Amino acid sequence: MSTEQIERESMEVDVVIIGGGPAGLSAACRLMQLAQEKEQELAVVVLEKGSEVGAHILSGAVFEPRAMNELFPDWKEMGAPLNTPVTEDQLFMFKDANSATSMPHWTHPKPMRNGGNYIVSLGEVCRWLGEQAEALGVEIFPGFPASEVLFHEDGTIKGVATGEMGRGKDGEAKASHEPGMELHAKVTLFAEGCRGHLGKQLISQLNLDAESETQHYGIGIKELWKINPEKHQPGLVVHGAGWPHSESGSTGGSFLYHLGDNLVSMGMITDLSYSNPHVSPFDELQRFKHHPEISKYLEGGERISYGARAITKGGLHALPKMVLPGGLLIGCDAGTLNFSKIKGSHTAMKSGMLAAETVFEVLTNDGNLSDYESRFKASWLYDELYQSRNFGAAIHKFGTWLGGAYNYIDQNIFGGKLPFKLSDPTPDHEALKPIADCKPINYPKPDGKLSFDKTSSVYLSSTNHEEDQPVHLQLGEPDRAVAVNFNKYGGPEERFCPAGVYEYVNKEDNPELRINAQNCVHCKTCDIKDPTKNITWVTPEGTGGPNYASM
Repeated sequence: MSTEQIERESMEVDVVIIGGGPAGLSAACRLMQLAQEKEQELAVVVLEKGSEVGAHILSGAVFEPRAMNELFPDWKEMGAPLNTPVTEDQLFMFKDANSATSMPHWTHPKPMRNGGNYIVSLGEVCRWLGEQAEALGVEIFPGFPASEVLFHEDGTIKGVATGEMGRGKDGEAKASHEPGMELHAKVTLFAEGCRGHLGKQLISQLNLDAESETQHYGIGIKELWKINPEKHQPGLVVHGAGWPHSESGSTGGSFLYHLGDNLVSMGMITDLSYSNPHVSPFDELQRFKHHPEISKYLEGGERISYGARAITKGGLHALPKMVLPGGLLIGCDAGTLNFSKIKGSHTAMKSGMLAAETVFEVLTNDGNLSDYESRFKASWLYDELYQSRNFGAAIHKFGTWLGGAYNYIDQNIFGGKLPFKLSDPTPDHEALKPIADCKPINYPKPDGKLSFDKTSSVYLSSTNHEEDQPVHLQLGEPDRAVAVNFNKYGGPEERFCPAGVYEYVNKEDNPELRINAQNCVHCKTCDIKDPTKNITWVTPEGTGGPNYASM
């Protein structure tokens, strides 16, 4: 890349928030509410890398309204898109491709009981939160990814710089080149979502996870279906575990939620701690849809959208320090989005609200950013994370059946207070075994009715990137792709990527890794699971990536 000095315009604000998801938008709304209550003027900016708020938002999603009730007590009258209350919970242990056991309701762990919750499109919820934020006076800049953290000379955070536009694949500036902008803020909130590009750098640079347990991740792959009206049961929530993960030696779970308008949201989470490099989370989902308990809803329907996203699963033990010199990590960046409880958007929202209350006191000279930790520990957010702290670790340690039994005893009988600390110290990227030591997995070919290939799936995500730009999936050592990943692990990138980004060509004679960066849905799985940490995801040009409509 060219080394010419970049000259950027700058903008001074009180608070800049990186990410227009549940945490970032809730922080923005709460800040402006407090400013109005105290008759203070605040300049708050939200930077969102997607083409619009919600474009990159993907979740199941069962939504617990606890945080929404606090942020906007009259959300129903305001028209928040929480329109489908949960009417029934079902939980299955899938034994094999044809059979499953329906678990009685009394056996369901408390985190999987959803009375009082809603089935939602989280993208639509975030669009609504964005509208409320703008009505309160927040400035939202979609299509502007934050690509760099800026620091003062004393090491405190000064703000961020947005990414450049108009560089070619060769790194040289094109005629359309724009250098990006610097946003200087009194406080910077990082709410990028799981494996945030800047959050990852800050955690490493400031050693924020020195006292934390190993963070673990899963990849969530989701499809939205329009099904036959006679098969539709608005409010039905179906969760499952077991097959096909039990067959491939992995762990995880599945979901199928009936929204309104004959829509069904279904998908699968595969824990990225799996060891067999033959595992393909995408293909796990495709064959799962043929199970009779799932196909009975989907047959005759139409798949209308597809997407994928990594999620944090380490729980409370894996939380890094969230207080930075001049900023805070919130939401999934900090691991406070509680997927150990199956639903976590409300916890992300709450982390943003607590951050806003802390920051407002800092801006009015009545507090310190370090107060966030005490505010966090005094909140129901901490209590909830504490109670479910061992949920994911139990599955990792004991497997689906015994882990499920532990969680039932811990959650239903002891209220999440068993005096044990479960953890798995092996990072996900170190879990893979050599391919020669592992059993191949023969995934069935897609039938084009229930199961599909990656190409047609990515098409439904409306993913697009400007073709002539630097590749945003960077290899630390390009030769390592073949020497290690291909020769030792059989090229696992081809399988753990849910979008067909990574492709080995000339496998027999002269193998070479081809990166189809235009396909990238920004799930961050490659940044997590690459066995030698050779792949780094960085921000592409603004508006690039998926454009999810109702995911």
